[in-house]
Amino acid sequence: MDFSIKTHDAKTSISTLKSGCIAVGVFENKKLSPQAQALDKTGEITAALKSGDISGKPGSTLLLRAVSDTAAERVLLIGLGPEGDISDKVISLAAVCVARIAATLGANDAVIALPFTAIKERDQAWAIRTTVQTLRDNSYRFDTLKSKKDTAPAGVKKFIFLATVAQTAAAKEAVAQAIALANGMDLAKDLGNLPGNFCTPTYLANTAKKLAKEFKLGVEVLDRKQLEALKMGSFLSVARGSDQPPKFIVLKHLGGKAKDAPVVLVGKGITFDSGGISLKPGGSMDEMKYDMCGAASVLGTFRAIAEMKLKLNVIGVIPASENMPSGSATKPGDIVTSMSGLTIEVLNTDAEGRLVLCDALTYVERFKPAAVVDIATLTGACITALGHHNSGLFTRHDSAHDGLANELLSAGKTSGDTAWRMPIEDSYQEQLKSNFADMANIGGAPAGSITAACFLERYTKKYTWAHLDIAGTAWKSGAAKGATGRPVPLLTNFLINRAAAVK
Repeated sequence: MDFSIKTHDAKTSISTLKSGCIAVGVFENKKLSPQAQALDKTGEITAALKSGDISGKPGSTLLLRAVSDTAAERVLLIGLGPEGDISDKVISLAAVCVARIAATLGANDAVIALPFTAIKERDQAWAIRTTVQTLRDNSYRFDTLKSKKDTAPAGVKKFIFLATVAQTAAAKEAVAQAIALANGMDLAKDLGNLPGNFCTPTYLANTAKKLAKEFKLGVEVLDRKQLEALKMGSFLSVARGSDQPPKFIVLKHLGGKAKDAPVVLVGKGITFDSGGISLKPGGSMDEMKYDMCGAASVLGTFRAIAEMKLKLNVIGVIPASENMPSGSATKPGDIVTSMSGLTIEVLNTDAEGRLVLCDALTYVERFKPAAVVDIATLTGACITALGHHNSGLFTRHDSAHDGLANELLSAGKTSGDTAWRMPIEDSYQEQLKSNFADMANIGGAPAGSITAACFLERYTKKYTWAHLDIAGTAWKSGAAKGATGRPVPLLTNFLINRAAAVK
């Protein structure tokens, strides 16, 4: 799929543009957008609205062929709702309409001439990025392991956005960023969709090495003996039941100044989670291949920012392991010692994500980070609280952490990859008390996602930190089963904003 910017003189009518299809907007009150007006020389588009063939409501579409005095072979009308009230949601829906219709056309190319400069609180660059990401997301297929590949839809393969001379540079940058982000999301989806017998901790490590080679990143992979030397007893307690060796992956994108403190992303990499001795029910257990989507999002984000050549220092840390039951597996009631020296009573081996993350969060102290964000499919309780729309965002309540939370929330809103802030308070810490160790690894059913975040918070006292629980957003179930690539858009936009702030 190809995307480009065409510099177009506003004095020249878009009716002269030759293409397989041109997409323009219409409004609910039977009014035309300026772009639609430019194509309506003989009144055919106005007649279509008046006849009721298209309502103009958001999501409505009508495809016209051979419109008089228009060089394009087809004109796609897309409803934008009330005139003068174009929101980001309307444009996002319009992008979905373009993707859906374009996939069915026999045209080679399409010009997207929607009113991208008339969106409330958004600019043209945002609209271009959103449209490119939507088109790429709609075209994503995962048939790598099928002996007979899915039939690829013909559809439009080349999309053109219009920009004035003054807009062209920003528009081209928006396309480049959107393509890089889509490539990162595709990597995160591919890793998530691979089954556990393919996507092992070693596979994740090799993926990181390939990224490092392609984009000249720093990479280090620690094995079991090195983890033992670091006294990562909590992480290794999870790996004990598996035949697959654990891997501790460190990626470095050093695009900023040498003296600048890095932003650190920590991704949970449980490549299959059986629950361990606290075995999960069999139904839908296949979806526990997605328990490494935190790791996948870190790798996907690195893929995106490396392609962008983002001028920021970013370090990715991925503790990767399986969580399996066996004669050597950690048992409920066992007590393990984390890298920090704190002891943990493992009351439930299915609460393993926090056990691998706590050692990673201790490890990253050595980087003296500007901020740390961990990303994990951590708790089913977060799905109960927030469903599948928002990722859960947890951090301490003070000025530094409030600032980090606002950065992440804003990046999520801009990218459409939203999060919702949840509380962390000392009162919840009481649920993690243990009679036999410094803490228990679970706090009971009440506020399960919050107590999980409180557990992690104990290991992050030396830096500014936030936790994203993506259990409800990293993949879809049912007929649409598959990894979503979230929260790569949120993280990438967060880092882009950080890079802009340190210029």
